[in-house]
Amino acid sequence: MPDTLSLDLTYLADLVTEQEIEAIYPQTKAALESLLNKTGKGSDFLGWINLPFDAEKQLSAIKKAAKKFEKCDSVVSIGIGGSYLGIRSTVEALGGSDKIHYAGNQLSPTGFNQLISKLSGKKVGLVVISKSGTTTEPAVAFRILKLWLEKKVGKKKAMKRIVAVTDQSKGALKDMADHEGYETFVIPDDVGGRYSVLTPVGLLPIAIAGFNIAKLLKGAQAAAKDLKTTDISKNIAGRYAAARYLAFKKGKTTEVLANFRPELHYVSEWWKQLYGESEGKEGTGLFPASVDLTTDLHSMGQYLQQGQRNLLETILWVKSENKDIVIPRDKHDWEGLNFLAGKKLSWVNEQAMKGTSVAHRDGNLPVIRLSLDKIDEYSLGYLYYFFEMACGISGTLLGINPFDQPGVEAYKKNMFALLGKKGFEDLAAQLRQKGV
Repeated sequence: MPDTLSLDLTYLADLVTEQEIEAIYPQTKAALESLLNKTGKGSDFLGWINLPFDAEKQLSAIKKAAKKFEKCDSVVSIGIGGSYLGIRSTVEALGGSDKIHYAGNQLSPTGFNQLISKLSGKKVGLVVISKSGTTTEPAVAFRILKLWLEKKVGKKKAMKRIVAVTDQSKGALKDMADHEGYETFVIPDDVGGRYSVLTPVGLLPIAIAGFNIAKLLKGAQAAAKDLKTTDISKNIAGRYAAARYLAFKKGKTTEVLANFRPELHYVSEWWKQLYGESEGKEGTGLFPASVDLTTDLHSMGQYLQQGQRNLLETILWVKSENKDIVIPRDKHDWEGLNFLAGKKLSWVNEQAMKGTSVAHRDGNLPVIRLSLDKIDEYSLGYLYYFFEMACGISGTLLGINPFDQPGVEAYKKNMFALLGKKGFEDLAAQLRQKGV
C-alpha cells in the first residue's frame, strides 16, 4: 500500500530546501545502513527492525491468551512508558474500549481510587507489563490490584486471570510469575520499551480490547519492506529524518506534532516518548511537543503563530473518515452557516488544516505534513514503524545512541533513595545534605 502514508515538505521549503535534503542523502543512507547492518550505537537494541515479521510467530498464542479474558468485564493493563502508551494510542485511535483500563502509569491515590470504583462489581483480569518488575509505578499498582483481586475471588481464581509480560529468564516479575503460576509472555531483550508496541507488550492488551493484531502487524510489515530501501529519495522515513535534522541544525529546537483528529491524542503521546527518550541526550535533540487541532488553535494557536521561532511543526493528517457527517441547513440561519449546508464535516476540517498550514508557514513556522490514508489497524502499524525507523535514523544523524535512556535512571535512583529502598542509603544521605 504505497499510499498508506505520504510525506509533503512543500511548506518546509522556506527553511530547508529540497536541494539541502538531497545533499545529505549519503549521510542519511549511512545512518540507515548502520541500523540495518547493526554497526551503529545501540546495536544491541535493534530487534524492532524485523519485529513485524518475528512477532507473527506469536499471534496464535497471543490470541489464545486474549480469549481467556473474554468473560471478564474489565481488564487492567498495568505498565508505564513503552508498556502503556503504545497500547493506549492504538486502542484510543481505533475507537476506544470500555473493557480496557490502565494502571501503573502514575502514583495518584485519587486516580487509583477512581479505578477501583470503576472495577467494583465487575469480573476483572490483569495484564502486568514490566521487564524488571521493580519499576515503582507498575510494581505498586500490581501489588495493590493483585491483592485486591485475590481478596475478591480467591488466590486460585485470581491466578487464572493474571498474565505477566516480562523478561524471559530474570527479574522480580518473572520470579513472581513462575512462583504464582501466571501465564507469561516475553519482552525481547533486544527491543526497548518505546519500540515494543508490536511485541506482546502491545499486542496482548490490544487483542483483549477486540482489535485485529494480525492486521496491525501486516501494516508494519509493509512499512518495513518500504522503509528499508537505501534509495533515500524513495524512503519517506529517511527524508523525514533528514528534514527534521536539518531544521534542528538551523535552530528549530522544538517539534510540535499536530493532529486534527481527537482519537490521535495518544498517538501523539506515544510519539513524544519515542522521540524524547531516543533523542534527548548529550545536550541535543528536538524537544517533542504536541497539540490537538482545531481545539488547541484556540489556546496554543497564538503561540504557534507568533511565539518564539524555534518551532518546527509536523501535521499528522488523515485523508478519510470511517463515517462522515453532512452539515444540515437551518431555515433561520442564525449563525450564518447555510453557506456550508450540504458540506461534509471532513471537508470543513480539511480546509481548517490547509488554512492553518498556510498561516503557520506565513508566520515563519515551517510545516511538514504526514498524510495517513485512514485510521485502522493496518495504517497504525505502518505509522508506528515509520516513526520508529525515522527516529533511529534521526538519532544516528545526531551522533547519539537512540536506543538507551540513561537520564530516566536518575529520577528512579533518587526516588528509591527517598523511599528508603535497601542499597540506596548513601544516596539518601547525599539527598538529605542537599535539603531534599
